[in-house]
Amino acid sequence: MVIYINAAPKVMTGIEVLRADGFRLLAGKRVGLITNPTGVDSHLQSTIDILYHAPNIKLVALFGPEHGVRGDVYAGAKVSTTEDPETGIPVYSLYGKTKKPTTEMLRNIDVLVYDIQDIGCRSYTFVSTLGLAMEAAAENHIPFVVLDRPDPLGGLKIEGNLPEKPFMSFVSQFDIPYVYGLTCGELAKLLNGEHLIGKSCQLTVVKMKGWHRKMTFEQTGLPWVPSSPHIPEAITPAFYAASGILGELSAVSIGVGYTLPFQLFAHDSINAEQFARNMNALHLPGVLFRPIDFQPFYSIGKGQHYAGVQLYFTDYAKAHLTEIQFYVMQVLSKMSSHIQFFDQATSSRFRMFDDVCGSDQIRLLMSQRMDAADVIPYWRKDENAFRKIAKKYYLYH
Repeated sequence: MVIYINAAPKVMTGIEVLRADGFRLLAGKRVGLITNPTGVDSHLQSTIDILYHAPNIKLVALFGPEHGVRGDVYAGAKVSTTEDPETGIPVYSLYGKTKKPTTEMLRNIDVLVYDIQDIGCRSYTFVSTLGLAMEAAAENHIPFVVLDRPDPLGGLKIEGNLPEKPFMSFVSQFDIPYVYGLTCGELAKLLNGEHLIGKSCQLTVVKMKGWHRKMTFEQTGLPWVPSSPHIPEAITPAFYAASGILGELSAVSIGVGYTLPFQLFAHDSINAEQFARNMNALHLPGVLFRPIDFQPFYSIGKGQHYAGVQLYFTDYAKAHLTEIQFYVMQVLSKMSSHIQFFDQATSSRFRMFDDVCGSDQIRLLMSQRMDAADVIPYWRKDENAFRKIAKKYYLYH
């Protein structure tokens, strides 16, 4: 596959709008930047380098979320505090013992800037990094600037219950649905305005130009930089939303470890053709499934013959992304007695599954009959109320 850079993308991201305005917002400031490899302009120049060479700005500190500032840390591995080899600027870890910038880290900073492409799902830890950094900025009386970027799922999908207090964690840090339908700038405004962080900060969002709510990332004309090792393409976030929760149980392969991360549902005890027929017989809106046989290169099922289905979107707007995996669980549990999602063999994964869901009710309801219909009303219960709240913070139509 050849990946082309679009000479004239439809959307200008926050960093490009800031640059087009001559960096006036940051003029004369000592800047701390929270970013990673996704912080680039439309020609893949890093925001680090853009701000480092910008006139009348002094970039004095970098802050690394999960995977690190330069993307050299594997998923889940702790990010260490070090020095950026390209600029010599100190890099502070926000994914290790410290997940929130400390007063010491912020001591010589006039403004804290955030430029990270997230994927529109609550469990993706960049969301938590954003909110905690906003808290730290407020506590230290430092203005906070978000350089806005698209929600790759578009701005219309809102799916999932709000997390309950016992299950709030770094993968469910704030009272937002699993799919929250907001750009990072809009999300920052909501966290601030609804007092979902400890203390509201002095927030400025540098809006994009050209983005609207119906746009998925592929429609922006912007280049996709992998936001983490298993999110390699612009369409992958939609598949992550459709399978990532199920993946926490490690009971079946969801394609991580093969060439189609998050796009597959597979096991070594089922027939791929029958699985595809059973899934398609449900007539789930906006999706189809085809049989696939493969051999994972690593992770679940490494070196074994696995059979399953590959997920396709036929009408993305109609698809209920997150609910697909509940139907997969329903079908697989009826197809094979070898697949037990909620038995003692997977009990060590229950806590992470519950944390990602923001509740233990999804697991408890599903485990009764392994029927998606038992889960979906609970899963959907907060969506309409959140949609009304979210609209107050829309920056785009």
